[in-house]
Amino acid sequence: MNAAAPTIAFRPAAAGDVAAIVALVESAYRGDASKQGWTTEADMLDGQRTDPQGVADLIGRSGCTILLGESADGLLACAQVEAIAGEDGTSTGYFGMFSVRPNLQGGGIGRAMLAEAERIAREQWGCATMQMTVITIRDELIAWYERRGYRRTGRYKPFPYGDERFGVPKRDDLRFEVLEKAL
Repeated sequence: MNAAAPTIAFRPAAAGDVAAIVALVESAYRGDASKQGWTTEADMLDGQRTDPQGVADLIGRSGCTILLGESADGLLACAQVEAIAGEDGTSTGYFGMFSVRPNLQGGGIGRAMLAEAERIAREQWGCATMQMTVITIRDELIAWYERRGYRRTGRYKPFPYGDERFGVPKRDDLRFEVLEKAL
């Protein structure tokens, strides 16, 4: 049985948070530590998931926030939340780089983070929809998002093979599907 979820305080990341964010993201997706949780990509990708420069660039980008979820125990979770301008003048929220400490996954922290990211996109940026990209073979993860109102769009994006900033693939069938939810 999971212990009660800790009280989470949300705040936007600052430049001084870069190292902690990178460590959290890497622990959630790569290597043996990631296998404590259910979001691991260690069986399909080696190498890094992100790096300090990539995180710093996101923190400094206009219309983008790295949302942090913290408790008395420190950093619990993070997510990229960004407003992307559409050609019709509307904004769509983008949700990415979502990470929860592997040993705390399944305890409600992820649901709380996703809800806060959706609130920011809707209330602060006026976004009518939220989008994300998920590796298509991540069936359990896609099902988790579907239970939270996201739908598969049938729109795909290629995996960045050859760009080790995003990992070293262990298989040749990786691609992303865009998931979307009306806010």
